[in-house]
Amino acid sequence: MKNFALIGAAGYIAPRHMKAIKETGNELAVAYDINDSVGIIDSISPSSEFFTEFERFSDHCYKLKRDNSKKIDIVSICSPNYLHHSHIAASLRMGADVICEKPLVPTESVLNELIEVEKETGHKVYNILQLRHHDAILKLKDKIAAANREEKYEVELTYITSRGKWYLESWKGDLNKSFGIATNIGVHFFDMLHFIFGDLVESEVYYTGETKAGGYLEYDKARVRWFLSIDANDLPESVKGKQPTYRSIDIEGEEIEFSGGFTDLHTISYQEILAGRGYGLEDARFGVKTVEYIRHAKDVVTDESKLHPYLSKFLLG
Repeated sequence: MKNFALIGAAGYIAPRHMKAIKETGNELAVAYDINDSVGIIDSISPSSEFFTEFERFSDHCYKLKRDNSKKIDIVSICSPNYLHHSHIAASLRMGADVICEKPLVPTESVLNELIEVEKETGHKVYNILQLRHHDAILKLKDKIAAANREEKYEVELTYITSRGKWYLESWKGDLNKSFGIATNIGVHFFDMLHFIFGDLVESEVYYTGETKAGGYLEYDKARVRWFLSIDANDLPESVKGKQPTYRSIDIEGEEIEFSGGFTDLHTISYQEILAGRGYGLEDARFGVKTVEYIRHAKDVVTDESKLHPYLSKFLLG
């Protein structure tokens, strides 16, 4: 059994990490968040220590190092995106390995800095790249590899996850903290595309806004029109009123809808990490590079045929 600490315990994604810690037979020993709306801890690990100040949290973790049976083995990080780098580095220096939510860091230079901290401390950072564990994605990857065809696949990626007005009022609506829609909700989808279709050849960005973004990505094996949105009005009529989220990959008219089974992937990710098969910093590099480029690209439509249908309707009517 390993002892876990959790940074960002009051966040949206934290309960999935708490559940994964419990379901893998480990102990949530201490948690931290500046907000104290963390009553869910009682259903996971009621004896956990909890702090609302990072200094007290880190001091407590340092003291635990004196007892090998109580020291923190792994810190799970669910804090706002812009704090990931600082929290990862601090956790490594505490003498713990790290499991961090996406997006791991905003730029490749920050990723390289964390590689140096790994070397200095002898501890390891793992990224949650949960779509690499989704059964439908694994089957698709195997199917594409087995086909071994020369021509590239024509693909449409659609991800719509309904969010209320709170989203833009929170840190997620602040570009300096979330790094925008494509980074905050898109990075693991771009990683998934790389996982299935190989290295990136070309990237174009056609629109980036507060609630949606879209563009074109070309990989070794595919040409992908992508569309991301947090606006419920963008949901297809077939799912409106039935589910708040729609995840789809359409490959030349064959749709793979992979919304189901998504919430259980954190436990699988933890199982793989604890078994020594987790995805580290180098595995995260592709996604980091992709979203870094997207954030700095200018919105220019070079070829209307490359527009995702949802984006074409939005831009061209």
